[in-house]
Parts: sequence; C-alpha cells; structure tokens
Amino acid sequence: MTPVKQLYWLIATLGNISAVVLYFMWPGVWAGLLLLITVLYTLLGIYDLNYSSHTLNRLYPVLAYIRYMMESIRPEIQQYFIANNMEEKPFNREQRELVYRRAKGVNDTLPFGTQQDLMQTNYLSIWHSLHPKVVKEESKRISIGSSQCTQPYSASLLNISAMSYGALSSNAIEALNCGAKAGGFYHNTGEGGVSPYHLKHGGDLVWQIGSGLFGCRNEHGRFDEKKFNAVATNNAIKMIEIKLSQGAKPGHGGVLPKAKITDEIAAIRGVSQLHDCVSPAMHPECPTPLALMTFVAKLRELSGGKPIGIKLCIGHPAEFLSICKAMIDSEILLDFITVDGAEGGTGAAPLEFSNRLGMMCLEGTYIVNQALIGCGLKQEIRIIAAGKTASSFDVLAKMAVGADTVNAARTMMMALGCIQSRSCNTNHCPTGVATQDPKRSKALDIKAKSQRVTQFQHNTLHSFYELIGSMGLDDPALLTPGMLKRRTSEGLLESAPNIVPALENKQLVNNHASALWQEWWHLANTEAFYVADSAPLRAKTIPVQNL
Repeated sequence: MTPVKQLYWLIATLGNISAVVLYFMWPGVWAGLLLLITVLYTLLGIYDLNYSSHTLNRLYPVLAYIRYMMESIRPEIQQYFIANNMEEKPFNREQRELVYRRAKGVNDTLPFGTQQDLMQTNYLSIWHSLHPKVVKEESKRISIGSSQCTQPYSASLLNISAMSYGALSSNAIEALNCGAKAGGFYHNTGEGGVSPYHLKHGGDLVWQIGSGLFGCRNEHGRFDEKKFNAVATNNAIKMIEIKLSQGAKPGHGGVLPKAKITDEIAAIRGVSQLHDCVSPAMHPECPTPLALMTFVAKLRELSGGKPIGIKLCIGHPAEFLSICKAMIDSEILLDFITVDGAEGGTGAAPLEFSNRLGMMCLEGTYIVNQALIGCGLKQEIRIIAAGKTASSFDVLAKMAVGADTVNAARTMMMALGCIQSRSCNTNHCPTGVATQDPKRSKALDIKAKSQRVTQFQHNTLHSFYELIGSMGLDDPALLTPGMLKRRTSEGLLESAPNIVPALENKQLVNNHASALWQEWWHLANTEAFYVADSAPLRAKTIPVQNL
C-alpha cells in the first residue's frame, strides 16, 4: 500500500469519525465544512480506488488530481514565469512582443543591445552599406499575372496568409478583412470557402480551393463549375489558389474538429457536423501534373481570366519539376506559386507531420525560384512565400531567396490578440480568435483589432524598406541569396547559397544544369507526381537548417 493510500484510509476512517464528533460537540460553519471535506474526500477516493481507469488515481487516490491540475496550467506557467525571451516555440517572447508593439503602433525599438547569440550556428544576418538609400515607391507593389492572365492583380509585399472561417471565428475573419481593406493588401480565405464575413468589408480576397473543394463542390464532393463561377466572378475575389499541400502538415488533408463545426460552417462547406471535417490528402481534381494544368486552365476561364496559382510545401524537388514540365508541355502557365514551409502553422495536425515532413520555407522558396529560372518560366510566374513571418528580416530573407511577396498567418492572429495559448484545436481559444464559441468570439472588437492588423502590416513593411535601404538598395527585387550570410559551425560567415547550385535561364531545359538538377529533371514526370527518392543529398549540398 502506497503512503498516499495509507493517508487516504486514515482520513476516511479517523478523519471522518473526528469530523463527526467535532460537528456534534461544537456545531458550526467550520465544523460542518470540515465534515463536508472529509466525506467528499472519502467518496472521491472510493471512486479512484475502484472505478478510475487511471493508474495514478488507483495508486494515489484524490491527490493524483493535483498533478492533473498542475499539468493543465504548465504551458501558462512556462510562458509567463520560466521561459526567457528566446526560448519559446514557435514564436519566442521577443518575436511576439515585436508583433504586439507594431500592431498597437507603439515604440518597437530595442534597448541596451541584442539578446540574440550572434555566433549561433546557422544564424542569418545581412551586410549593410555605407551608402543607404530610399526604396522607390513603384517597387512597393508587385503585379501578379502571367501573359495568359487577363486580370492581373497588384499585390502588397506583405499579406494575410490562408486561415479559414471555421478555424477562426467570424469576428476574427471580419477584423482581418477590414484590416486588409484599410491597408491595401490581400486576405487569403483559407480552404474553408468564402464566407459572408470575408465579403462584408470589401477587402481583396485570394480564394483558396483545397482538396475538400469547399464552396465549389457538388453533393459527391467533386468540383462544381457553376458554384465556382458564381463565387469566382465576385469583384472581391482577386486571385484563386489551388492548395496542393500545407507546410505544417504536408501529405495530410486539412482538419477542422467537429467541435468547431457550426450549422453555418457546415452549410458553407457542405459537410456534416457529426464528425471532424477532414479534407482528402490528394486534391481530387489534380491527380497528375498535367491534370493540374488542365484544372488551372478551367479555373482561369471560369473566373474571367483572374490569376490562378497553387500552394504547396516542397518535398522532393523532382515532383515540383514535374509541374514545371507540365507547364512547358501543356503551354498552360500558373500565375503564382505560394511556397509554404514546414515551420508553418495550423489549427490541428498530427505531431509527426508538423515535426518531420517537408522543406522549410527558405529552402523551398529557393528550390522553386531556381527551378522556374532553369525552365525559363520565372518572368511569367510570381512566388509568394508563406511559412513563419514575424519580423521585417523574415520578409527580407524570403525575398532574398526568390519570393516576390510574402504571406503571414500566425502573426496576423497575434495582431488580433492571439497569445500563443496553443488551444486552436480545442475551441477554447482564450482570445476569441480561433474558436466558434460565441461567448469567446464576441469579445473580439472588430474595429479595434482591424486597425491593429493594418498597423502591423504597415509597420513591418516600413521596417523592411528601411532594412533594404540600409543595404544600399532601392528595390527589393535587387536582393539575391548571396546577400544572406550564415554563421557556420566553425564561427565563420558564408553566403547563404552554398546549397543546391543556382541555375541560369533555361539551363534545365537545355540540359546544361549540374548533375543533381539534371537527375531531378530526368526523374520528373508529367503523368504522375510521385518520384522515388533516389538522388541523395550531400551535407555540403544542402544544410540541415535554414539555408
């Protein structure tokens, strides 16, 4: 018998007897309270010893609940009292404070010097110039649309990444869209479809169509042209994005827990409320690269010539080259490619998928950019980098390796008030951002929070332009991968592109690329995405982390 069991029986016997005697000899509030406590303790212990399914409760009756209580508040204790400014994941306190300050429009400067370890292996930095410049106004937006697009879109350099209504509350969606409208940047709908809350404030939208085809599916879950056309021709919809995979869970469909599926969400998506809404892992309209391009052409026609793109996390580079080959063979072009990173966020994902699959955003963006250059397609197609974006340096790093513009999701949530409680999959978000509980979500002030979204985007870009100017550049398009410097394990600085070799225009299609690129190119197949992983990477070819 454990000491806790001995304590239990002592209280259940002598404790109860003493409490009864005390109550009858000196009746009163305190005596009655003591008797109530001993009786409840005894009853709870009987349940633990005889009926509980938890071993801890059977061995440590009643007191085991203290452990469960402490475990439930461990993240908060860690966040507020133990972790230092650099320790927390995915966003440390320094990053979150920066987002909050820029969203509020208050002083975002750093006193007394950096807290970063500048000698840390893989630490990224840039070199400044003694001749700073001012970024040209005309370079602060980018036109998205290939020669096959008849309605190109002028995009800001920082926008709201994909977050669905369902994953986020209606008030959060409204605040994001209202903020995008005021700031002149776009708002990606996420794969959950276009809701009334996306349209209410008139902000520019990128309609994401995932494997669930929410908002344009028939009763069998397949693509419905009429439903798509009815939404895609709305003036608020500026671009359409086909989601092939997501960085936080590549190879896995989207997940919306049934606890968050309201009547309205079920109607918008066309799904049941009886179980979790899980999208297929494979997009049903895009089983092969050539089928993808056929689908792209169909969406472009049905939308009236709006930019059509894809979103994916890069896995095997040869599979992305299969898409490039399909564009060349079919003569159908994508207008943009959104590259998500393995470090990206999600409301719900299996742990192994988030931890172990996919390339990080910088690596994937570099691969995509070089592949498009090698195929002679880069001038037609814009690259949008997603992944983890908290600071202006994050924007700069992504654009240096090939992105034309950048998306941010979790930091936009922080601008709304998200405190990184990591309860997005429970419907118990404490700030009303990632929940469908009306008691929680109604506390989110749409007008006030939309202003913070606008201010975060504006202030982050303002800092970005200052960084660009400090490098002696007047246009972000002048950034190159070599401008990023990485700290090696020996403590030396090296230019970041010491990875997969860079390509020149049409070098792949002309068979003049390096051996590794040529092997990937020959493995690429327009009739199937899957490629056997038979081309090993060497440690000196691509690093384990970052670039």
